[in-house]
Formats: sequence, C-alpha cells, structure tokens
Amino acid sequence: MSRARTFADLATASEAGDLGRRNMIINGNMEVAQRSTSVAVTASGYHTCDRWNIGLNGSGRLTMSQESITDLEGFGKAVKLDCTTADTSVASTELLTLNQKLEGQFIQKMQKGFSSAKATTLSFYVKGNASATYAVELSDTDNSSRHISKTFSVTTSWNRVSLTFPGDTTGKITADNSRSLDMNIWLHAGSGYNSGSIQDSWGALNQAGRATGISSFFDSTDREFFITGVQFELGEVTTPFEHETFGDNLQRCQRYFYKYISNHDYGPLGANGMQINTNSSSGVMYQGQHPITMRTGPTMAYGGSWNAEVATGNGSFSLAGSVRSSNLFWQSQEAIGDGGANGYAAIVYASGDDDAFLSGDAEL
Repeated sequence: MSRARTFADLATASEAGDLGRRNMIINGNMEVAQRSTSVAVTASGYHTCDRWNIGLNGSGRLTMSQESITDLEGFGKAVKLDCTTADTSVASTELLTLNQKLEGQFIQKMQKGFSSAKATTLSFYVKGNASATYAVELSDTDNSSRHISKTFSVTTSWNRVSLTFPGDTTGKITADNSRSLDMNIWLHAGSGYNSGSIQDSWGALNQAGRATGISSFFDSTDREFFITGVQFELGEVTTPFEHETFGDNLQRCQRYFYKYISNHDYGPLGANGMQINTNSSSGVMYQGQHPITMRTGPTMAYGGSWNAEVATGNGSFSLAGSVRSSNLFWQSQEAIGDGGANGYAAIVYASGDDDAFLSGDAEL
C-alpha cells in the first residue's frame, strides 16, 4: 500500500470521527491467549485466544490453537483451526463458527437504528490449506437477531479480505454492558443455515440464509483455517490494521476474562486477606482486586494446589465456600484451623505448584 493511499484512508477515518481505537474487535491480532494456546474442541465456548468463541454443533471435531507465524508481515500470531474428525453426513442444525460478541455500549458509533446509521467494514487476513468459500454474518442480538451475511474466499496464501456492510436504520443497539452484536465467521453449516438465498442485506432473521453457499470445514481431516488481523471499523474504506501494545490489548481482554498463574512453586496469589474470627476453627476472608474493572461481577474459579496461612494455622485454600464478586473485587471465606487473634494478616500461596491459577470470567 502506498503512503498516499495510507494517508487517504486515515483521512477518511478521521472524517468519520473514528481515529484512535477505531477497531471494534478486541484481540484481532490473536496475541493474547490467557486460557491456553491449544485445545481439542468438542463443544462451543472460549478455548484459546481471548474474546474468540467457537460455536459448534454436530459430530465434527477440531483443534483450536494460537499459532506463531512468520510469513505475514506485521503479524506474529494467528488462530489456527485444524479438522481432526470429519463430518460428511451433515444434519440440518450442524454448524461451526468462529465469533466475537460485542458490548452494546462500545458500538454506539455505528448509530444503528437511526437514519444516520453508518456503514462498517470488516477486514482480516486469512488462508487455508485448500481453496474454500466461507461467510461472515453480523447478527443484532438486541433486535431479534436482525442480520446480514457476505461470503468470502480462502486460498493457500495469506489474503486480506475486506467486506463492507451498509448501515442499518432499523433496530437500535442498547447502550449497556450486555451482548448486542455478534460477528460470526461461518465455516460449516447444515441445510438449516445453508439452503435459502443468502441474507445479503439487513433484515429479519432468515435462518436458511445465514451461511448459504459455503464450503464445509469438516469435509476432510486435512482441512486447516488460519486467521489474524481482524478489524471492524466505521466507513466503507479498509484502513491499516490498528496495532496496539500487548499491555493495552491484554487489559481490554481482561475486562471479560483474566487468569492469574502462580508461575512458581510457592508463588503468591496476589490477594489481600485477614482473619475475621478468633476461635480454633477461625474463618479467614481473602479478598483480591481484579486486574481491571470487569464487565460485570465475574465467576471465580481456581485450580492446582494453593495453601493458606495465618498466624500458626495453615491449610489448603479453596473457593468452594462463600465467594462474592463485583466488577472490582472478589472475596472468599474459609476455615483453616488454629488461627490466633482477630485481625492477623493472612497469605495465600501456591503449594509446590507452578501451574496453580485463579481466574475470573465475565464473558458475554
């Protein structure tokens, strides 16, 4: 891309009032993967790269991994999907999507539902190990899943796909922290989603036209799919991918999920705690602050071996008891035995386990 073209594209974005964090997708370059870097996927859910969800129904199976890449300028990571179990007898309700769910309050600039509704452009880098056709769908979950779909082609070389969607003057997006818009990349679809005319303009939910004309990712165990550099922005012009620091990207991801790993046999949990009772079966309350203000109070989980110690008492740490969380902090109370006087400080640390973890999940 020429320097003149780059400046022209940025000028267009500026006129739209969309310079500075113009990408509405989080972790579009796939560099943050707090949960894992490779998972054998057997069900829908969040598995590897943060904010990227798999929708799965049917007997086909795959591995999802964060892949290091060296053959695409400007990018070092990609999501790789690898078919491990083929599915050639496709039921009508089968599907495979790679998707991201967007918060309503962060996409108000689309002006959806108003006469001034803005066009948007989705772009991404993609390749496979064979030519294929897949589809992208925008689905408005605030308004009975009004949607629009467009197909795109994949080859064996990296290619930047750009798809422009018109503004939708019907159906306003709620300005809160709930799920309002899904960006679905359809890779496999039964006849229930792949038998009508594709829904290529905004309209009421047309199930049979959500992914019409696409190839099946599960047609062979040789099938692979790579994607990175995903950007969703205002306007009809594709601008250069908006890179940000790893720290900024991680913080944006941690609004929805974070995972603290001890990384040392006796690494501290990083939570503040205090003893609140005085008898021999004293209760100890541990409280910790999330690394960033989260979307909502998260579901807390832990794994591995943690030890709690206060005064002369100690015992294993558990979140099995009473756990409270807000979007700012979490608290857990546990009886750990002989304790000492009220008000003693307590510590929680990994008990010889450098993989012990604590996580908070506030995903959409």
